[in-house]
Amino acid sequence: MSTENDFGEDFLYILRIADADIDGVRPIGMGLTNVKGIGRRTARRLCQLAEIDPSKLGGHLDDAEQDRLRNTIDTYPSLVPGWLVNRERDLETNEDAHLFSLEVKLTRDDDIARLAEMKAYRGLRHRSGHKVRGQRLRSNGRSGLTLGVERKKV
Repeated sequence: MSTENDFGEDFLYILRIADADIDGVRPIGMGLTNVKGIGRRTARRLCQLAEIDPSKLGGHLDDAEQDRLRNTIDTYPSLVPGWLVNRERDLETNEDAHLFSLEVKLTRDDDIARLAEMKAYRGLRHRSGHKVRGQRLRSNGRSGLTLGVERKKV
């Protein structure tokens, strides 16, 4: 187990980036995956664009590196090709965007509300709590009191 002296006195155990807490003990390439909207591939690309070693512990990042990382997150959609963002051709702006943290949930909820408002099949399935993408209902994803098979009475 690591002690306080192993990391140094200026070590940050928790970083706050993009409205998420990042564990300072993890490498920054993996720690960024705590932010909603950032996976492993995006995290490594962000580290590459910010010129930060992805294997460096998050707690060892100085203020300049943290600021570079935050600026890179803000400008990420303009720095990468369109196929690397998580929201290609947004319906309202018709531009590529990459959503982070709370924006992911809000945009998803808006999309579902839009589908339900126009009474699209997917929107109605979302609202009623059923499977949306054509999966089986009879045998999978069952919950409630009707689970299991009733035994035949003799």
